[in-house]
Amino acid sequence: MKAFAVIAFALVISVAQGTVYSRCGFAQTLYYDYGVTDMNTLANWVCLVQYESSFNDQAVGAINYNGTQDFGLFQINNKYWCQGAVSSSDSCGIACTSLLGNLSASWSCAQLVYQQQGFSAWYGWLNNCNGTAPSVADCF
Repeated sequence: MKAFAVIAFALVISVAQGTVYSRCGFAQTLYYDYGVTDMNTLANWVCLVQYESSFNDQAVGAINYNGTQDFGLFQINNKYWCQGAVSSSDSCGIACTSLLGNLSASWSCAQLVYQQQGFSAWYGWLNNCNGTAPSVADCF
């Protein structure tokens, strides 16, 4: 019984801490699980997430100059895309906290952002990846 309690506690802790992906682990997840097979596009997503959240699916950004905040792997902003502590247009129709530790929800919302604004919606991509995203071919 004690062993079960220890295992259950460890599981709760690991779930609460979320996932910090490796560069290649994230690339492989997008490739195999989400169908991002174009290597250039994949490299840009991987680079974006590296600079936005350091591959941490529990990342919550500091409060921005306008009082908003960014959430999850893709650092989705709560003014436009998800419902958080500020008045929001909530275009993704999701609570910002639901983007934490939930790659499927984060990916869906990031796809909407990308469809409307492209990669240039993210400063991490603009400042670090724009035309210079490193190849992810070494991950396969």
